[in-house]
Amino acid sequence: MTFLARSLLFVPANSWRLMLSSLRSGADVVVLDMEDAVPIGEKETARWLVREFLKEERGKFSGEVFVRVNSSTIGMLEDDLVFTMVKGLDGIVLPKTERIEDIKYLEERVQRLEEERGLEEVRIIPLIESAMGVERSLEIALSSHRICALSFGMGDFLRDLGRSVSDLSDDEIELLYARSKVSVASTAAKIPALDTPFLGLIIDREGVKRQALLARRLGYKGKYAIHPSHIPIINEVFTPSEKEIKEAEEIVKAYEEAVRRGLGAASHRGMMIDRMNYEQARALLEIVREIKSRSERKSLA
Repeated sequence: MTFLARSLLFVPANSWRLMLSSLRSGADVVVLDMEDAVPIGEKETARWLVREFLKEERGKFSGEVFVRVNSSTIGMLEDDLVFTMVKGLDGIVLPKTERIEDIKYLEERVQRLEEERGLEEVRIIPLIESAMGVERSLEIALSSHRICALSFGMGDFLRDLGRSVSDLSDDEIELLYARSKVSVASTAAKIPALDTPFLGLIIDREGVKRQALLARRLGYKGKYAIHPSHIPIINEVFTPSEKEIKEAEEIVKAYEEAVRRGLGAASHRGMMIDRMNYEQARALLEIVREIKSRSERKSLA
């Protein structure tokens, strides 16, 4: 099944009210955040709430539910997994991923709990948030079959460089290399790249759209958000337009006709199209079908 992740909403896992409201946000993926959004003294409360949410409320959401756990470096990952590895969990966002070993450490524990509890396979999204993570992004992306996407996180990355969000120029040229590196690594691994949340003023809708459009130009397929008001903007940017859909349909039709005639390429509006163009068009149409299917499931819920 296509992993539809145009928009991913981070929700503080210590707030039952916000977790419930996330079900109506329109996000493709809800990420229950037990890391940055939860103070150290409320981590245990967050674990209990996530467990209950997955058991009692998960069925009301047509999208997917992931959990952002705490990194293994602070000694909380084991407890996070024991509480949250229950039926209804689709995947785990692993923060501050820098090495293959980070993925293997998580994968071993996830597999053990799956076997003990009879759970379906849980997927992993590494979150690249440091200079070391950026430089190792390809090997991280290829390190496990469970990895369904690769994410870039701006806040910690800028801190790693000794900068802050307030230092960014409008074109965010300071992040161009890192964003591009993560996107290229994702493409090479044949998984989607997911962009950082917008960390400016919540009311800056134009800023959200500008950043989302930039990410799409760089090859990203979706974007995180920290406020539900950003979700419609992000969904719009990462949803194929009617023009793109029509062109994809024409490319698929032209190429399949050329194959039936024994040709290796076809012509479309005066341009040559080959197998790569065809696969890209099919992937776009598959996303469109999943968006439609998700919408239909939501209307029936």
